[in-house]
Amino acid sequence: MRISIEPVWQSAVRLGAVVFDGLANRDADPRLDQPLALAATTARAGVRDADIGAVRAMYRRFGIDPTKTRPSSEALLRRVRKGDPLPRVNSLVDISNWCSLEFQLPYGLYDLKHVRGDIILRGGRAGEEYPGIRKQAVHVAGRPTLVDDDGPFGNPTSDSARTMVTTDTHRALVMLYVPRAVSERVLADHLETTASRVLAIVGGSEVSRAIVR
Repeated sequence: MRISIEPVWQSAVRLGAVVFDGLANRDADPRLDQPLALAATTARAGVRDADIGAVRAMYRRFGIDPTKTRPSSEALLRRVRKGDPLPRVNSLVDISNWCSLEFQLPYGLYDLKHVRGDIILRGGRAGEEYPGIRKQAVHVAGRPTLVDDDGPFGNPTSDSARTMVTTDTHRALVMLYVPRAVSERVLADHLETTASRVLAIVGGSEVSRAIVR
C-alpha cells in the first residue's frame, strides 16, 4: 500500500502514517480511564493558541473556513472545554482521540480490511461524498480527502462509515494530518507516542511508519 499527496496540497500538509496488525481492540479498557481524564483536565487548563492556529491556517490553505468546518482536533477540544469528557468508543478510537486532543492535530483511523489499493490525499471531485460515521453524507468536493480504489473515505474533519474502526478491526491505519508549519521532528515524536500507546493498550505489532511529504 502506497500513500501519497496530490502535488497541489503538498505545500499545506504532511501526513504521518502508522500501520498496525494483530490488534485486539475492545469496547472499553479501564487502563484508559485515568489518562483520558487527565488529558481532558490538561486541555481545559489551556492549549496554546499557536497549536490551534497552525491547523486553522492549514484549513485556510485548503480553502476551508475552520470556524464553519472545524478540524476534528478542535472539535474535540471544544467538547472538552464545555465540560464534557472525551467520548469513549473503543480502545483504538479512544487512543486516537487522546493523542488528537493532546497534540491538537486531526487524526484519522481506518480499518484496512475495507481499504483497497493505494491511498492518495487529493482534492475531492464534483459530487464526491461518503456516508459519515453516525452522520449523513460527507461532501468532499474541492476539499482534501483520502481516496483508495473504491473512492473517498476520510478527511481531517470527518471519516467514513466504510472504513470505521470497530472491535472487529485487527489491521488499522492511523493517519495524522499535519500542517507544514509543524516540523518533521515534532511529527516523528507524535508518531512515536501514538504508536507506543496503541501497542501498550491494544497490542498487536507495528507494520510500518512513514512521514508522507
